[in-house]
Amino acid sequence: MPHKQTTLEVHLQYALAPGEQRGASLDNPLFELLAAVVELGSIRHAAQSIGCSYRYAWGSLRKWEQTLGERLILWSQGQRARPTQFAEKLLWAERRARTRMQPHIEALRTDLARVLADARDERHQLLTVRASHDIALPVLQHHVAATVDLHLAIRFQGSVDALRALNDHQCLVAGFHVPALRGAAPVFAKPLKPLLRPGLHKLIGCSRRMQGLMVRREHAALIRTFPDVIQHRLRFVNRQPGSGTRMLIDHLMQEHSIEPHQLPGYARLTEETHVAVALCVASGLADAGVGVEAAALEFGLHFAPLVEENYFLACLKENLEHAAVQRLCVALAGPGWRNILANLPGYRPAAAPGEVLVMTEALPWWPKLKTKPAPLHRAVSVKD
Repeated sequence: MPHKQTTLEVHLQYALAPGEQRGASLDNPLFELLAAVVELGSIRHAAQSIGCSYRYAWGSLRKWEQTLGERLILWSQGQRARPTQFAEKLLWAERRARTRMQPHIEALRTDLARVLADARDERHQLLTVRASHDIALPVLQHHVAATVDLHLAIRFQGSVDALRALNDHQCLVAGFHVPALRGAAPVFAKPLKPLLRPGLHKLIGCSRRMQGLMVRREHAALIRTFPDVIQHRLRFVNRQPGSGTRMLIDHLMQEHSIEPHQLPGYARLTEETHVAVALCVASGLADAGVGVEAAALEFGLHFAPLVEENYFLACLKENLEHAAVQRLCVALAGPGWRNILANLPGYRPAAAPGEVLVMTEALPWWPKLKTKPAPLHRAVSVKD
């Protein structure tokens, strides 16, 4: 039987090593081994998958059981090894914590990479970006580094906060997203319109992506539209206020005349990224959430498409000719970015990637002028 557990503290560390690392990866031998046992159902196969001996894996599990004071694996001759309820809870909790921290881990990795780049070559171009969470942006980060020698320093936050940071000169570019809607779109216009002014800001086409409902496979047959979540009383995980996806959720609720109290979990459970929402659903803490298809597939969820969005990059007009912004536009306009999006589930290229857009045409809340407006003052002719 495992001994009584001792008080444990969490220690974090990082390493500098060759090769790329993406996502919220933080290596830990216990969780790496446990996850392999869960996936493969065998301690021997788990040991082979992580590159250690059966004896070492078995000894490590026993050591961790003594340290934690809890059984981790149930195993008997001729039966598949399976995790205990404690081990399952531990795995989900650790994965959820890592997923929630993904934007912060990526930001730390970006800052450290920038320090290394500065130390090696002071001429490299740096572009500071605040952006609504998007799975494609870290991929773009690696793409521009390899193709146009540009370092994107990305920090994820809600669309509203990203645009505020842009206006406060905390970044050169801000990423946000809105559906391709017709009409005034008041849910989006109210928070975003004051932060984006024609003549002051410029929009750059980046990508299009599909947002939809993410549910576990047992609920797949129940969900086709947003009201189905209400009809089947599924527990919903929301996004944080100020995020573009939260605005989309509120827009869908308004469109279908749904009040917050009708959506179980609307005010109780929120996450800050698409992957955190997907993990929340996959782990059983919620039954449904809104996110991009790539996040749903990462966690084995069913995806019911709802709305296609335009993901824009905004910058101040005065910074449009900045060398780093120009390099970004070149990378977005090239075939490499189109190929990346073509292979990312739920994404496709923007209508004009890398091109500067007319804001009043790109965003739905400005009325489209059908005729040229009359001059404010009558022109004075020579005869006058």
